[in-house]
Amino acid sequence: MLLRFPEPYDFELSTERFRVFGPDRANLWHDGALFRAVAGHEVRITGAPGGVDVEPGDAQTMAVAGKLLGLEFDLDPFYAWAANDPVLGPITVRFAGLRPPLAPDPFESLVTSITAQQVSLRSAFAMRSRLIERFGKPAGRAWAFPTRERIAQATEDELFAVGFSHRKAEYALGLARSDLDLDGLAALDDDEIRSRLTAVRGLGAWTAEWFLARHLARPRAWPVGDLALRKAATLLYGVDVHDLGQRLDPFQNLSAHYLLAAARPGRAG
Repeated sequence: MLLRFPEPYDFELSTERFRVFGPDRANLWHDGALFRAVAGHEVRITGAPGGVDVEPGDAQTMAVAGKLLGLEFDLDPFYAWAANDPVLGPITVRFAGLRPPLAPDPFESLVTSITAQQVSLRSAFAMRSRLIERFGKPAGRAWAFPTRERIAQATEDELFAVGFSHRKAEYALGLARSDLDLDGLAALDDDEIRSRLTAVRGLGAWTAEWFLARHLARPRAWPVGDLALRKAATLLYGVDVHDLGQRLDPFQNLSAHYLLAAARPGRAG
């Protein structure tokens, strides 16, 4: 079934994250298609004129595919605003149709951020995939990300065995066993979400900001603690990432993704 996206839309560019850092067992790129487990079944997503083909294409799988592929981002006002910026304007033209992917599930989003704390994305993807294979469930080529309940039953040693440090294992288990209502966070404003997340041990400002950016698609999310974003700010604007945030208001989130895409090694210049 065709899931329509507003033009421009570049499926290959928007799904690049699932290829460049190694296999992601929950969002598996294979033979030109993206595979995801939804409700225990394999879903295949491919590029198509006007959007993507989703098979099977029921209401639940279409909703997950739309979330995963960033359908909720509104690119037109961002492009119109960025056209006046001498740095970001040309970048949006160069990467027209890039829709940042989003994590469909809040627990998945936060555990993924825990795996990425202070390591390379390649290392984080490898750790994430081992976690999925150990505690998730296969559905064809892709695997369902482990549920909060399953991780809550795990032990620190079990997480250590799939590559977590003991500290990261403590953080993931603490999150899984906490009483934080993850689904309810979407109804709150950005500052309240930051406050509730950072009250959980191991979830700092960096993790909270990427949750706002990569799960909730909040327009002003700006992960100033991200090393790659700090490098992008210096490389492309010649300024500190803290100072750049205000300049990019109210489109910090989309700006961050486009700057990261432009600053990836081998692309800048």
